[in-house]
Amino acid sequence: MVTSAPDRRAVLAALGALIVFAKGAAAREYIDLNWTDLVPEGQPAIPPSLQGLIQHDGPDMSGQQPPSQGVRTEWNGEIVRLPGFVVPIDYSGTGVTAFILVPFVGACVHVPPPPANQLVFVTTEKPFESTGLFEPVNVIGMFGTASTSTQLADIAYALSADHIEPF
Repeated sequence: MVTSAPDRRAVLAALGALIVFAKGAAAREYIDLNWTDLVPEGQPAIPPSLQGLIQHDGPDMSGQQPPSQGVRTEWNGEIVRLPGFVVPIDYSGTGVTAFILVPFVGACVHVPPPPANQLVFVTTEKPFESTGLFEPVNVIGMFGTASTSTQLADIAYALSADHIEPF
């Protein structure tokens, strides 16, 4: 079968469009999540007890974690990107290998921890060289629900980090 010039052009144009589409899809290999995405519909992202002004120089309130109102499972097994702040748990040398990803500065340290459905336990094979607790990051990796308890807080989600980058 011999293809005419207009047919060849149409085939080449279609192949070019597929290549452009494939490059666009490859550039976005994850789902962007926000902290509100982790809370069941109809529930406040930050419970009323944490919405007011918190005195950071007052007594330690880290043991007063509000109860969680459930989790969302839509992203179990998906590769996601979630921004947040690092609260280190485990180290390897100078790098962090496990941490709690929290939605705001000071969570789990100076103020009551957010509910479990607003905390993510992150593990990484390649230690992350953190510059401190106030460093905003994006974490990209496999996400899922996983009930974990640490001395700082109960945690409802887990993320196995493939990549950690500045926010």
